[in-house]
Amino acid sequence: MLNDFPLWPERASALAGNVDALYIFLLIVSGLMTALIFVAILYFAARYRYRPGVRAEQIEGSIPLELTWSVIPFFVFMAIFFWGAVVYFKSRTPPRDSTEVYVVAKQWMWKLEHAEGQREINELHVPVGRDVKLIMTSQDVIHSFFVPAFRMKQDVVPGRYTIAWFRATKPGTYHLFCTQYCGTQHSGMIGDIVVMEPSQYEAWMGGGPSGPLSATGEKIFAELGCVTCHRSDTQGRGPNLMGIFGRPVLLEDGRTINADENYIRESILDPGAKVVNGYKPVMPTFQGLVTEEQLNALVAYVKSLSQPGESGPNAKPALAVPAKSSNTKGSQVQ
Repeated sequence: MLNDFPLWPERASALAGNVDALYIFLLIVSGLMTALIFVAILYFAARYRYRPGVRAEQIEGSIPLELTWSVIPFFVFMAIFFWGAVVYFKSRTPPRDSTEVYVVAKQWMWKLEHAEGQREINELHVPVGRDVKLIMTSQDVIHSFFVPAFRMKQDVVPGRYTIAWFRATKPGTYHLFCTQYCGTQHSGMIGDIVVMEPSQYEAWMGGGPSGPLSATGEKIFAELGCVTCHRSDTQGRGPNLMGIFGRPVLLEDGRTINADENYIRESILDPGAKVVNGYKPVMPTFQGLVTEEQLNALVAYVKSLSQPGESGPNAKPALAVPAKSSNTKGSQVQ
């Protein structure tokens, strides 16, 4: 009978249990406090009710009582804070070896592309037991990627990437919703996450006609002429992109930032925003010249230029020394 009226959606991801445990704890604490307050109200209403002939007395405060109702809630709230922080950072930190899927939201559909090149609309096939990292952006307005069974929700905004990840634990088909009102057909912006056994997933993945997304990005990189500036030698007018992803980059203004997906994206669309040390802001913008799908492919290609072991917090700042050639250096990732 209880299965016909579930209190919450099915748990189908590695993080779902942690989210539910914290939620249940909050419900228990709130319920106990509500019950305690009601009992106190009833007790005081009966104990200190008006009675003819009985005069009211001034009651002095109690320091032990005041300390008790201050200290105990403090520790309860601290426990909720640290527990919630642990759950939050786990949900926002994808494992390094995650399978990557690029997501483009638009009115009113989800367009998804695997790193291997397979494309889907309003449907995402993933293997059970594997970490999946979603690199998401919007083509128009703010959307929100929500999978109740995974206890995962992430806003998808135009002009930048937002990241989410999950590891499905049970094969099946799970609902995907947009939970940010995005226009007249917002309620129809739905889809499915299809979780498959590894063997079935490999068979499905092998049926795709497309090549790797990074290969598509390499082709676009050449077509746009980026290879003439971003060369592996010192003769290029732009920075060498080999191994740049995931490493700290020293900028012309003295700041050091991490070369992540958003940095690469911004460098393509707004090259003058973060100029690399030793280079001049001469690179043209590609805003309006490349689609969101092409941007994803370019980002995937630049990421593919980084070999394992080159990235990480202990890596030395990239491009920290100005180039030895002339002042006609390019500015950014192209």
